[in-house]
Amino acid sequence: MPASDAPEEPVAAGLRLAVGTLSIWPAGVPRADRVTAGWAMTLAPLVGLLLGVAAAAVMAATGLLVSPLLAAALGLGSLAVLTRGLHLDGLADLADGLGSGRPAEQALDIMKRSDIGPFGVITLVLTLLAQAAAAAEAGPAALVLACVTGRLAVTWACVEGVPAARPGGLGAMVAGTVHQRTAAIVTAAAAVVALVLGFLWGGPVTYPLALAAGLGAAWALRAHAVRRLGGITGDVLGALTEVAAATALLVCAASP
Repeated sequence: MPASDAPEEPVAAGLRLAVGTLSIWPAGVPRADRVTAGWAMTLAPLVGLLLGVAAAAVMAATGLLVSPLLAAALGLGSLAVLTRGLHLDGLADLADGLGSGRPAEQALDIMKRSDIGPFGVITLVLTLLAQAAAAAEAGPAALVLACVTGRLAVTWACVEGVPAARPGGLGAMVAGTVHQRTAAIVTAAAAVVALVLGFLWGGPVTYPLALAAGLGAAWALRAHAVRRLGGITGDVLGALTEVAAATALLVCAASP
């Protein structure tokens, strides 16, 4: 069999799927099955690290010319561009669905709509304000940590035992595809990143605490979404990313 016809390794295919799904970087989206999807969700924090470094670079560079708050806003803006606003859209949709107070099926229908309702707008504005203010206070390194934390929340949302809310869509493809042990290993690697960032810029205790706090906030939101909707969807994953990132930034900013 020619080398070009050889099947792609699941890890490589999963990485390409993670990059192609979670960013605008061209990686080519491979033919996805649940094994590939599992690796993509497992490697999501690595994509978060790359996104965080890019956004932090924008923030650091513009911070030489403008105020810290404006530099943080520009860093977050670049992050929105690099992700196509995917996670922000999910946050708004979930806020509209949960805020409606409707039964699960109707709430899911609301989340599928292309428009954004008042709950979504308010949630987006408050979340972005909090992220910008916290990033301005904590600095570019905290933005890197926040991006890793947000994508690690996605990894944990896809572990075994977490159901999908719909029979189709991204949620159904990735739900339950990540082994608990694998998620724990990835979390340990993320903790090492947090420690390194902490030692270099923010204190060795603050950044690991921020990582844990972000995961805790995402866990609470995921539990509520599963209880209300019956499982996860792509919008739920996007919302978890933003909530975990915002929480990590707030903890970093609150540290002395």
